[in-house]
Amino acid sequence: MSIIDILAGIEEVEPTPILVAPHPVLRQKARAVAEEDMAQIRAALPGMFSAMYKAPGIGLAAPQVGLSLRLIIIDLADRSKEESPAPLVLINPEILETSEATSPRQEGCLSLPNQFAEVERPDVVKVRYLDLDGSVVEREEDGLLGTCIQHEIDHLEGKLFVDHLTTLKRNMIMRRLNKEQKRRH
Repeated sequence: MSIIDILAGIEEVEPTPILVAPHPVLRQKARAVAEEDMAQIRAALPGMFSAMYKAPGIGLAAPQVGLSLRLIIIDLADRSKEESPAPLVLINPEILETSEATSPRQEGCLSLPNQFAEVERPDVVKVRYLDLDGSVVEREEDGLLGTCIQHEIDHLEGKLFVDHLTTLKRNMIMRRLNKEQKRRH
């Protein structure tokens, strides 16, 4: 099953529910994907992509949908401008190198809806992962994709973007999120 097959009819796929902080799964370190997990991953991907697209978001890690596996998906295509999908599936991603130079970038997270803050991250990241065919891929990324990869890999370590902020800023965001969630329910 290719990524094209997974995205075929994605508009009809029921989105997998996204966990919201402070759900405990979001703070667990995800385990490596093994060969025997591949059928589960292939089954989970359509719902994950549907959830990410409908949110709308540009990245989603398996722990955000309750799967404590080292799997992330990314698609930076702007669907509002009808750009063609450019989906990435990264299995067992690991950061090999980061640049010393850093830059701030506004970040948000589907598990912290409507919360945003400026996060300082390395400008360039070199990452290794497996694709859906099991091939090893190494790539160096910067800009939005580099930031997104780092953000999503953080999820696999049980970290949220707010963990890169000062305690005061993190607490303010978490209180604001808590108030919003109470209002919704």
